[in-house]
Parts: sequence; C-alpha cells; structure tokens
Amino acid sequence: MTGTPVVAVVGRPNVGKSTLVNRILGGRQAIVEEKPGVTRDRNDFQVQWAGRDFILVDTGGWLPKSKDDVGLDNKITEQSERAIREADLVLFVVDVRVGITTEDSLIAEILRVRSNPTYVVVNKVDDPSHETSMWDFMSLGLGEPNPVSALHGRGTANLLDIVINNLPDVIESQINEPEKVEESEKSIGVAIVGRPNVGKSTLFNKLIGDERSVVHDEAGTTRDAIDTIVETELGPIRFVDTAGMRRKARITEDTEFYSLVRALNAIDKADIALLVIDSTIGVTHQDQRLSERIDGAGCPIVVVLNKWELVDADERDFLVDQVEVKLGFLANPPVLKITALSGKGIHRLFPILSETISGYHRRIPTREVNLIINRAQVAHPAPGGARVLYATQGSTEPPTFTFFVNRKIHRTYVRYLENQLREHLDLGSVPIKIRVRNRND
Repeated sequence: MTGTPVVAVVGRPNVGKSTLVNRILGGRQAIVEEKPGVTRDRNDFQVQWAGRDFILVDTGGWLPKSKDDVGLDNKITEQSERAIREADLVLFVVDVRVGITTEDSLIAEILRVRSNPTYVVVNKVDDPSHETSMWDFMSLGLGEPNPVSALHGRGTANLLDIVINNLPDVIESQINEPEKVEESEKSIGVAIVGRPNVGKSTLFNKLIGDERSVVHDEAGTTRDAIDTIVETELGPIRFVDTAGMRRKARITEDTEFYSLVRALNAIDKADIALLVIDSTIGVTHQDQRLSERIDGAGCPIVVVLNKWELVDADERDFLVDQVEVKLGFLANPPVLKITALSGKGIHRLFPILSETISGYHRRIPTREVNLIINRAQVAHPAPGGARVLYATQGSTEPPTFTFFVNRKIHRTYVRYLENQLREHLDLGSVPIKIRVRNRND
C-alpha cells in the first residue's frame, strides 16, 4: 500500500459514531447531537496514534434503503456504504443499551463479506456492569466485541491500539508525510458558501468530480464543512462545502449553531469564497449579510448565480442589475452564471479563480504604489490640506497598503485612493486593506 490507511466509522443512526470520532480526535470536530441523522456526509480527519497516521472517516447513520431511491436517508446510506467499500479497516459502532437491532444485523451482513478487517465497537459501556451485555454482539459474526464509552473515553485507547496494529503496511506514506503536509499547505482554499438549499453541495460535487456531499431538496442538508483537494492546472485547490448559513435569530438547534461556526471558520481560512445565489430567487438580505461577513474577513468573492437556466431571458438582466446594486459594496466581484446540476458554465470558474488568486497574492513595488497615489492626489487633492506623504504595501493575502499622512484624512478620500489603486493595478474584485498612520504617531 502506498497511501495513508483509511478507517471508516459506521453504524446505524444515533449509536455515537461522531462522539467516538471526537473522542479519538480530542476535540469537537464532528457535530454531535442526541438525535439521529445529524451526520449526513462523509467527513475525513487526519489522526496519529503511537506514531502511525491514518484517515478517520465519520459517516452518517446507515438505514435500509426505501423504494424512494432519491430520498435523503438513501443518499446518506449510499455514502456510508461507499465509505465501507473504500476503507482499509472498519469500526462498526453499536449501542450496548439498545442491543442488536434489525439495522445492526443488516449492516453486519454487508461487513461480513469484506476482505479487510472489521471490528465491532460496543459503545455506551460506561461502567463494568454493562460489559456482560456486550457479548450478545458476538452473534453478528464479526468477532469479539470491543467495549468503549465514547462519551467518557473508556476503552478508546485500547481500541486505537487494535486499529494501528491491524492497519495495512505503508511503504511510502509515512516517509513522504512531511512532503504531503507541505503540499496541502500550498493548496488554494475555495469555500463554497450561501444560504440553505441554493445548490452548494451540487456545485461541490461537480467541481471535485465525485459524489462526496449528500445532495437533496431539503434545506440544511450539509451540516459540516467538507473539503477535498483537487489537482488542477492552477495547482492543488481545496474545495470546501459548507453548511447553509441563516441569520442567527433563526438558528434554533445546537446542530445548526455548530454548522454556522464551521462555515464561518471555513471562510476565515479560505483564499477565495464562492457565494452561491439561487437565480430563481435573486439576491436576498441574507445574501447581503453573508457578503459583508466574507468581505470583512478579507476574502475575495466570486458571485455564483446558480440555476441560471431556470431564469427567463427577460429576468436575467434584472438579476445582474440586482447583484450590482445589492452587492455594490464588494467592488465589482466576478459574476459566474451556472447551472450546477447540469454542469453548464462551471468551466468558466477556473480562469476567474486564476485571475483572483494572482491579485490576492500580488506584491506591488513601492515606487509604483507611490506614483499612483501622487497622481491621484494631484488630480483631486484632499480637503483641509491632508496629504499622503508615503505609501507602501505591507503584506499580501489580501494586498494591504499603509498610508503615512500629515494629518487626519477623511475616509471617503481614503476610499478614493483605494479605488485608484484598484483601477491602476488591475486588482479587480480582490479585497484591499488600507491602514492610515499619522507621521507624528
């Protein structure tokens, strides 16, 4: 084997899979709530134990497929079964307090035909009095059960020892791991954000060429931020699918709160954000609020008008004007018109990303910056004798400029100078940060 081993955590809903994942990770990275169906996508996490690295995959709860083959439960089950097929080792989580259910038996049937190792993890064995009941799970035909209490951490260290002792041999991955980390750090982060049910996961799956996120016509299907690195002509790009973000006043569940936190964290870490808007609805107040949040993070924005083919020709011009008016504070962001379901128009995204990335990382010579500022001040002097004496670019990502002034300068004039820099440096929609320093400070 030449890649990092994959360990999948599977089981029916609400047996504690995500709690076990969080216990192994040592933090609340997978969303956990005491009700079934919280985890819906496959979430991958890097884990190291006793010097061995592996990828831990948290999955949604497996349920028997219904006749409605497009239902959400069916899609979650398909993701879980795919994780089973692709894993080098499976941890099958069951609930000692409930005992063996019909769903447990059906999952066991799938797992018994696997050639790779499978271990039954009997969860919620919070004290020795529960250990007697765990032996009932021997009847699943998957070997001796392993008792744990994911909530309290009991037995998880022993379980991890079993995992690393039964992982396939790795020839290259451990040796080359530092190089892989370095490559990951160099990847471009592209966060796909937007309100619930605008087509973010559909776009994500098209971009990575894989059914990675569960897509269904139910608002809020994605709960975690899911990311995948894709090799492109621009280099490695890390696409991040995030949960649909609503106003905090409308967030009534703990699950939605943690989904929002993860989405906002994804924005803060991203190099570029794709703001997906439903063309059949237009730009909403929530779209404006999201744009402000992204812009405040200094992240370049590409506005993606999804479901474009569903909009009448007469309404398209109105929609473009609406973007210009309602999102005018974004300094002319690129607007991409696509239909994620069919893939139409998505190919135009990569040239836009290339241009935006170039501007985001661009460093301008100090001489050129001062030449633009001086010409702008000659054309339109600042009121009250205020003047920028010297300007320099302090950093990139986004381009950040410092103006050294002789006295307080009005913010509208600073905005004028910012626009001059943007225009003459061809920075397009890339955010610009301006810091003003008085020479006497």
